[in-house]
Amino acid sequence: MHTPITIVARRVVAAIAVLVVTGGAATVPAEASPGHHVGRSQYRFTRLAKAQPDECFNGVGQPYPAGPPCRSGQAKVNQAYVWGLTQAGTTVWFGTGANVHCLVSGYTLGYLKPVANRDWTCEYGDSQAVRNDPAIPADIGDMRAPQVWTYDTVTRTSVNRSAEIAATSPDDAARLAHTVGLRAAGTFGNVVLLGGPALEDTLNMFAFDATTKKYLGSVTFPDYSNIRTFLVARDALYLGVGTGHNGTGGGGVLRWTGDTGNPFRFVTVATLPVQAADLVLYGDQIAATTWPTSKPNAPQLLAGLWLSPRLSDGAPGLNPEDAAGWKQVWNAAMYEPDRVTAATYGGGGLAAYDGYVYWGTMHVPMKASIVSAGIYPPADDAAAKAQRLNTQRAISIWRGKDLGLPTQKIELLYGESTLPAWDPATSTWSQKPTHFTPRYGKSGFGNIFNNYTWRMAVVDDKLFVGTMDWSYLFTGVLAGGRSAPVNAAARKALSDPGGWVGAPVRAQRFGGDLWMFPSSAAEATAINTTGLGNYLNYGVRNMIPNGSGGLYLGMANPMNLRTDPRDARPEGGWELLELTKPAR
Repeated sequence: MHTPITIVARRVVAAIAVLVVTGGAATVPAEASPGHHVGRSQYRFTRLAKAQPDECFNGVGQPYPAGPPCRSGQAKVNQAYVWGLTQAGTTVWFGTGANVHCLVSGYTLGYLKPVANRDWTCEYGDSQAVRNDPAIPADIGDMRAPQVWTYDTVTRTSVNRSAEIAATSPDDAARLAHTVGLRAAGTFGNVVLLGGPALEDTLNMFAFDATTKKYLGSVTFPDYSNIRTFLVARDALYLGVGTGHNGTGGGGVLRWTGDTGNPFRFVTVATLPVQAADLVLYGDQIAATTWPTSKPNAPQLLAGLWLSPRLSDGAPGLNPEDAAGWKQVWNAAMYEPDRVTAATYGGGGLAAYDGYVYWGTMHVPMKASIVSAGIYPPADDAAAKAQRLNTQRAISIWRGKDLGLPTQKIELLYGESTLPAWDPATSTWSQKPTHFTPRYGKSGFGNIFNNYTWRMAVVDDKLFVGTMDWSYLFTGVLAGGRSAPVNAAARKALSDPGGWVGAPVRAQRFGGDLWMFPSSAAEATAINTTGLGNYLNYGVRNMIPNGSGGLYLGMANPMNLRTDPRDARPEGGWELLELTKPAR
């Protein structure tokens, strides 16, 4: 059932989002952006479902009291992301990820010092999950079994179907418990598939009958370690995968050849030196953004954009004979002049729109600074500050046309004409040309904290772009103790916010953004830059069309200790929203 969206009165960039209640459902008018008026009646967001507290927290390393409701300790909501999202008929299916910001800070950035504050806790190796299950390593000690949910768009009710998996067999229960999160979801041929990275660098997948919603089983793929996106293209289902530790060993694209009797049958249609991230049908080809590799004793391959052979050549669609025929048409080094920073770029969401492929970049917060410091240790505090400042990047937004042809044209829409680069020979930073001039504006749509281009989707002849904005997490670091610093130099930097990112933290911009290109001839307009009704929603993790010119939006919100509905502040945990298009 619907729950009201809490809006905290505060100044916003150009307008205040006002809560409007209609027919028992809470809706939030679109926010106007600086320089672009978006009428109050144009776009509205309705919250369809939200994560609820599922654990009681009584201090780092302490046993979890019974509940909720919690007679001791406080309520905690572990399920943080709508990580995989798809629709089958009138049912929206989604898989979740728990405490994902803790997993990233531990697994990717190497933070292992437990922390608890008013917004979140990350226990890492002190978690009861680690103590109760030796298979869970300390760096992802905050993982919890992900959940599978359905939302019925007719009855407007949501159901948690995770218990059906766990009750089927001990193997299914163990497989769910050891899945880090359900990062991707797709549907085809009356089968719904949800998959995600699992322990020991494997990939787990779960299947349901799309009509009856009956659970069909699960499987572990030992040869793959990551999955990001399913794509239906020309009457076939494809998915991008990664291999090796955290997907950094390479990857590929698979084509589903299964059915309800055998839902886990695939063939390899792309063998790539990098892991595939997002996929889109571009004319008669599939385009894929990728993430970089990190193989020991091997050259690092950068994030980029890859293009498949033509789907109409040979047998219909992509087939095993096409696996070696993909080619790269863009990579991060074609733009980023600092070679170390370039190696930390990821490829983000993409979409085909008006003859172009649009895509954006991804930047794990502080990762470039950490990697740079490991290769070029700063000599003193001033050098450390300069290194942090000069390695921070916000998302860049791109588009390309005639990809893979002699007439290929790639344009930078939002980004920089120069970026700082380190010269090891002189031990100095200087501005170097990117060889591109942004058509519309600065990186991050003008916000340095927009660090992920998480999703793009085309509906109603418009292109929507969802981002992650990590500014609220950043203020948590600055407040003291909310996140474990990288090292002594980083601890000293916390007293100087501008020294980390070179920009002020603006509370009126907390929350992920939703932007819209009204046409391929126009710049993007901000639909909302404050979390779509909840500034703790730091990102628009997923978007799919709702069939009526709008979108279903899966939000990311890892504030696991923000669970008190009485305190007039928004709550943590994932949210499923619906954007409805303007009335005509």
